[in-house]
Amino acid sequence: MSRIGQSITLSVSEKEKQALEILASEFGLFWGDKPNISKLIKEIARNKLKIAPNHDWKPDRLQMLQQAIDSLIDAGQIPIALELTKLLLERSELSGPLRKELERHLDNPPPPWRLELDRCILRQQPFQLSYQDAGDRIWEFHLYHAAINRHEDRLYLDCWCEETEGNQDISELHHNWSLRIDRIPNDSLITPIPRGKWRNQLDSVSAEFQLFDGLARSYRTKSAIDIANELISNDPLVRQITRQITSSFWFFREILPYGEDCLLISPEKVRKRFYDKLQRLYRRYES
Repeated sequence: MSRIGQSITLSVSEKEKQALEILASEFGLFWGDKPNISKLIKEIARNKLKIAPNHDWKPDRLQMLQQAIDSLIDAGQIPIALELTKLLLERSELSGPLRKELERHLDNPPPPWRLELDRCILRQQPFQLSYQDAGDRIWEFHLYHAAINRHEDRLYLDCWCEETEGNQDISELHHNWSLRIDRIPNDSLITPIPRGKWRNQLDSVSAEFQLFDGLARSYRTKSAIDIANELISNDPLVRQITRQITSSFWFFREILPYGEDCLLISPEKVRKRFYDKLQRLYRRYES
């Protein structure tokens, strides 16, 4: 007994019909020498061909996902970052440079010390590490608080260390260090400190500074570190900020571009350091 197949009618435009025939041709589905739409539909129904969203992601979406991967790596969520990298590499829209950058994450996984470092921070476990400074000297640090942060264009390990030798900050911040991640030797061993107590945060001091004119008008509070933000005068326009700082170095790097529109008030130790820095800058231009 012969089997009679059931037929369906497709309501498509001539342009859509041609597009279906092109797809059938691409997958080698022909009746004689002509592309066969019926075979194409059967292959889809049998799950031999899978329907997936069009590969039409915009460059800004791809860029956002790349930034998310970088942020995950910075935060120590490396396994998640690598899985997201694999998914993104499946997209055909990737530009050549972006694809190479993503492939670099897979081809050059973080060294073992980085994984152990992330684990210690996550578990709030004090640890010891080796560090190589700009003069190629090796230092040993015992860390009791640490977080990986981006300062300007580099990643740093902002940490509270038992050691203070060589620290050039004010005495209240002598235990705080910013160690460049790329200066931790690849063969460094991250050694947990048994019975060590993790500190909740870095040491800090309260600093007051004033902003003037347009800067006073446009300043946006940094809620994580600004304690107070008050407009103390309308004529002239003056805004006073009170902030917790953990490093005078990074604080100076932030406010120095404000130039004459910023006045550092306190603490006196920090103010004096900033004043001396400006004097050295002035003398350099005078010479």
